[in-house]
Amino acid sequence: MVSCSLERLEDKIRTFSKFGDTGRGGITRFSLSPEALAARAEFKKRMEAIGAKVVTDDMANMYATLPGSENLSAILSGSHLDSVKQGGNYDGVLGVLTAMEAAETIVRENIPHRHPITVIVWTNEEGARFEPAMMSSGVICGKFDKETMLQSVAKDIPDYTFGQALRESGYAGDEKNRLSPDKHMALLELHVEQGPVLEAEGYDIGVVEGVCGMINYEFTFLGQADHAGTTPMKYRKDALYAAAKTIQYLHDELDELDGKLVYTTGKISCHPNIHTIIPDEVKFTLDARHQNPAVLRQVLEIIRKIPPEVEKCKVSYAEAWSRKTVAYAPELVDIVEKSAQECGYTNMRMYSGPGHDAQYVADVIPTTMIFVPSVEGHSHCELEYTPVSACLKGANVLLRTLLLIDKM
Repeated sequence: MVSCSLERLEDKIRTFSKFGDTGRGGITRFSLSPEALAARAEFKKRMEAIGAKVVTDDMANMYATLPGSENLSAILSGSHLDSVKQGGNYDGVLGVLTAMEAAETIVRENIPHRHPITVIVWTNEEGARFEPAMMSSGVICGKFDKETMLQSVAKDIPDYTFGQALRESGYAGDEKNRLSPDKHMALLELHVEQGPVLEAEGYDIGVVEGVCGMINYEFTFLGQADHAGTTPMKYRKDALYAAAKTIQYLHDELDELDGKLVYTTGKISCHPNIHTIIPDEVKFTLDARHQNPAVLRQVLEIIRKIPPEVEKCKVSYAEAWSRKTVAYAPELVDIVEKSAQECGYTNMRMYSGPGHDAQYVADVIPTTMIFVPSVEGHSHCELEYTPVSACLKGANVLLRTLLLIDKM
């Protein structure tokens, strides 16, 4: 069985880690920044060197295509090159690099394939510079309005819009180049797990069945601001105390639900946030994720049981945003599993907690993903790391899956 090259993949990882290098083991490579444009230029150069034709669409998504032996729709693989601030060298970019390596292996080993093979680079997946996340795949797949997205303002340059960055990038292409079901038959995205499960349980490959649904609620507690030194405890309306009791209630109740449920109180604000004043307004968020919609409905039932008043403070809550569970194409999930088995790699089926461009594409063409382990589960930070030997296993499963899809 043909294998991808460890040396070539290691070279790709090392080279792309230079674009936006923080000097501390990670990168800051915001979408369409000079660092991201340098990474795009390297991608284009390397793909053209192996005979791929590179085009872009109107959202600057890049498509590097190796022709097939027959006039058939293309098989896509790839991810994104942009990062969060002080992010790692694997999130997103590894999906591009392994797709590049699979394509290069097909060329170097002269492996026959009927369908064109296209390596794709999505624009602004992270949303770290221009909100929202997964912007360009969202536009292509009908989730976002393009004109609204063009007005998104950069977080690093005042009044600088995504539309301006797009025009100045040199990568804004033709709308006719967009991913579409008439030209593309399937998408396969490799990604680091961004969590500790694969490593902790000793698996080489995550066979991704879909993306977890999620709900995000914001809670508000209104009390009364008074002097911390003169107000007896029994007369207080302490909004922070009410919020703390509610957080404890949520944890106690949610812990009784399914063990795969994950939830986080990730944001909290306290007003006036002065040590001598009793807090009069506190807000916090709850982010809950699970693959089963029924479990998320149970989470909502627990939220709705919160009384309108806690510790003499008024309580309100509202949904900030949510997403439904996305199920990937079962036939492609099966092929990834078969590929991992044929490569001799241990594997487990799992759902993704984070969102990915692939989840939007799943509404347009058959789609699935491959996960490789993240050391200690670190991601979106400079400690993010996956050994190149583990990356190679992912690349080999990717290559094998592409070739099996090609025979469909």
